[in-house]
Amino acid sequence: MAKKETKQNFLGGAAILAAAVAVVKLIGAIFKIPLTNIIGAEGMTHFNTSYKIYNLLLTISTAGLPLALSRLVSEANALGRENEKRRIFHVALGLFFLLGLSGSLIMFFGTEPLAELMNNSLAFYAIRALSPAVFCVCLMSAMRGYTQGQGNMKPTAVSQILEALCKLVVGLTLAVVLLRQGCGVEVGAAGGIFGVTVGTAASLIFLSLYLLRRRSHTPGADIAPSSGRLLKRLLVIGIPITLGSSGMSLISLIDQSVAMGRLQDALGMSEKAAAALYGQYTFSENLFNLPSSFVYPVTMSLIPAVAAALAQQDHSRVSKLVSSSFRLIATLVIPAGVGLSVLAGPILLMLYPSQHADAVAATYHLQLLGVACIFVCLMVLTNAILQSHGRERIPIFTIIAGGLVKISMNYVLIGNPDINIKGAPISTLCCYVVIAGLNLFFVYRTLEEKPSYWGLFFKPALASVIMGLGARISYLFCNGALSSRMGEYAGNALATLAGVGVGVAVYVILIPLLGILTADDLKNLRGGDKISRILHLK
Repeated sequence: MAKKETKQNFLGGAAILAAAVAVVKLIGAIFKIPLTNIIGAEGMTHFNTSYKIYNLLLTISTAGLPLALSRLVSEANALGRENEKRRIFHVALGLFFLLGLSGSLIMFFGTEPLAELMNNSLAFYAIRALSPAVFCVCLMSAMRGYTQGQGNMKPTAVSQILEALCKLVVGLTLAVVLLRQGCGVEVGAAGGIFGVTVGTAASLIFLSLYLLRRRSHTPGADIAPSSGRLLKRLLVIGIPITLGSSGMSLISLIDQSVAMGRLQDALGMSEKAAAALYGQYTFSENLFNLPSSFVYPVTMSLIPAVAAALAQQDHSRVSKLVSSSFRLIATLVIPAGVGLSVLAGPILLMLYPSQHADAVAATYHLQLLGVACIFVCLMVLTNAILQSHGRERIPIFTIIAGGLVKISMNYVLIGNPDINIKGAPISTLCCYVVIAGLNLFFVYRTLEEKPSYWGLFFKPALASVIMGLGARISYLFCNGALSSRMGEYAGNALATLAGVGVGVAVYVILIPLLGILTADDLKNLRGGDKISRILHLK
């Protein structure tokens, strides 16, 4: 590979990935919102069933190893060990090839038993349509981990956007065409999710060409360790992270299987009726996952940056990186979670006009999941902090603890006829509160300079509550004035946008007033000086 890779500082790298994630999530919303309106609640249950199976296989194959790869490459890069850096990548690429191929074959040939295991046999078509994506994403993960380990986030960002665009165009087109041909919603869901497969293939081609064009055969001065030794290091670091990450994917998979099973067994619903009811929960899940996606760019930049600092024994740098991460996440995700909660109903009605009854029913889910997403984001960040300090095993146990809470509560609550599917968001909230709380405790015990959680979270939380009140009041006022004149949908949509606008304005004003961020917090962020001037930060 080329000796001179583009370098970005930690926050600059996070900014590039965050911008890419913002674009990807916007495209994802443009994809999932119309797809939900096209295939409905039942179709989205089939879509999500296949995606959760895919996500588990993908997590087992790639969750820890790309982070381990990124960490090892970052350490080698910081020490100028070019030959070691290249060999790490080649070893990882071979390993990922085998894992990806195995995952795709399991998903393709095991489609029927997997669908039955999920108590959703109609998800058969969607599961098979998504199976090739496991292979593509595994190879992509090796390539992304290699470039990120060198501090170059741009290839990952571009490949993510390319993947999302292909998914949007191909997925929506196939879903519409198949339903117009008279196919059922289960086939329409398969068409929609096949867009994901096409997107991953396109992204893999891009990354392959990028690395081929920038490869270098010039040898370094260092003597690289053997491939076997490097493979062992990858596995030692990656397996505990994989176990922790795959634990949550496995729990999510079991959770849906339990929910579908309880709706059918305890409440006597048919498979189609259970899928339609569970689909209401997926309406809110789509929005619930948005805030956490903005945490991953920070963690992807944080882990190699902390690893490099620890390799150089720069503990002061480590403390600054961790503190900056906490401040950024608290400032972004707490208002996002509060906003989703206070405007849950209006947002769902605005996004899903053709699924009005299901959107109304999903309001309760999103009100709870809005709060839950704050704890999800804290879980993701604290996992990364613990992993970067070599404490990969701790998240395994905290996730198991939260997962047991979630599955047991789901079994009891969903089986209650008076609660049924409303038990799902309750168990989700309790699950992530447990995990985040335990993680925060262990992070406090791990860091040499102890963080002040009160100082980090109180001001963003206070500003978010004020913001939420402003957003809700403005929505109620505007909706009352507009709905009678413009119709229910148009009035609600404009009032919702007004509420969001007022909420954002209130929060932006409160940032400098309450001292939530300072100019020093943003000085390493790309465009940070400009943002500081706009917000009048000192």
